Amino acid sequence: MKFDVWLIDPQPLTEMPKIANKVEENGFDGLWTVETGNDGFFPLILAAEHSQRINMGTSIAVAFARNPTTLAAMAWDLARYSDGRFIMGLGTQVKAHIERRYGIPWEKPLRKLRETVEVMHAVWDSWQNGTKLRYEGEFFNLSLMIPNFSPEPLDGPRPPVYVSAVNKGMLKLAGKVCDGVILHPFHSTTYLKEFALPMLDEGLAVNGRTRADITTCCSVFAMPTDGEKAAAHYEQYARQQIAFYMSTPAYRVVLEHSGSDHHGWVGTSEQLSQLARQGEWDQMRGLITDEMLDAFAISGKWSELPAKAQARFGDMIDRTNFYLPFSPTEEQDGWRAAVAGFRR
Repeated sequence: MKFDVWLIDPQPLTEMPKIANKVEENGFDGLWTVETGNDGFFPLILAAEHSQRINMGTSIAVAFARNPTTLAAMAWDLARYSDGRFIMGLGTQVKAHIERRYGIPWEKPLRKLRETVEVMHAVWDSWQNGTKLRYEGEFFNLSLMIPNFSPEPLDGPRPPVYVSAVNKGMLKLAGKVCDGVILHPFHSTTYLKEFALPMLDEGLAVNGRTRADITTCCSVFAMPTDGEKAAAHYEQYARQQIAFYMSTPAYRVVLEHSGSDHHGWVGTSEQLSQLARQGEWDQMRGLITDEMLDAFAISGKWSELPAKAQARFGDMIDRTNFYLPFSPTEEQDGWRAAVAGFRR
């Protein structure tokens, strides 16, 4: 199981050389950016420049905020500049953000994301092999690619495309057309075993593929108990993040497939949604019980967390990371202990 860093918090571009150096120095396998307070792609240019070994990817870039040809061009450039280490991770975001933060219509997200991936593949095939560009879909129709706008072929394979998936349709889509799937940090083992991975397998089977043909990625909420910061700090952080995700209706499927209905967790998620609508963010973590923490997070010494993550995932997951902020100056002994644990 590969162990990566996920940059949950926005990072100034000036910090990226130091971060990339530290991630590689500490022995991590990869570095992933998110699109919260900054762009997901720009930091990876600097990460590529200041590293030689680690993979780097977007987890995730918002697909619908850009057109597929633009996405294809950014991935092509990053793949070339990183010597093939870049991974394109895409997601749909949710309806409210697409409509009210980006000002873009929310249109059949499953179909539109599939076409986005297919268009990127068609564009890359044109650039790499000189194939005539022709794609006809519901959302995108492309038939023009002239030499002036075609970059040089890559020395290696095209960039791999991963998509984030929680619900049935996206999980099947990942299996049908993608190189990897990014499963959500808000999960239970029951949800993974009984819902997420069976849906992924159904998608894989459509094109005669198996689990060996796709990379499965999944973060895990981790609560170190022996770090520079008090264990209570990490516990409160985990409660806050779990509360946020439980408040989001799109993630309610996790609760519905966690064997938790008799606990009343779906009702708790509805309470959390109401608090979120009222902006009562600080009150939300108080609704996360110890039982919920046990289901959605792992806890222990930094050196113990890898074994707990591996026991949680077994052979279901190929790449993981801890859902914790990463700093090149804080908790470095802890992070190194965790990397060593995954190497045993």
